[in-house]
Amino acid sequence: MASKKSPNPIDIHVGSRVRLRRMMLGMSQEKLGEALGITFQQIQKYEKGTNRIGASRLQHTATVLKVPVSFFFEDAPGTPEEAMGFAENQPHSYVVDFLSSSEGLSLNKAFIRIKDARVRRRIVDLVQSLSDDDTPA
Repeated sequence: MASKKSPNPIDIHVGSRVRLRRMMLGMSQEKLGEALGITFQQIQKYEKGTNRIGASRLQHTATVLKVPVSFFFEDAPGTPEEAMGFAENQPHSYVVDFLSSSEGLSLNKAFIRIKDARVRRRIVDLVQSLSDDDTPA
């Protein structure tokens, strides 16, 4: 049987986290590929989850993207409940969705550049006051 296998949900998740972090750094697929010694097409396949990232390549990717390897597995599907401890039981894909959007990415980059913690707090308060949600952060 030569049926095409669908990507593993963990591989898709890890790939989406690679894409998220690469975009947060403003790095192109070409630049990440160069740093890892592979083509941008291979980066595309990793980010879509169609190709699995091996352990040594994932470690190298984490180094290049300046995150711990665990970053790629945060909120991964199928996390055993006992491993979650007191963590909430719902996935936080909305954070990834937001940071993957151009608005979310721009807002995040600009927000990170604000050094004064009081100013950042006032911005959070402003955004909350403009939203329909009155839930405190």
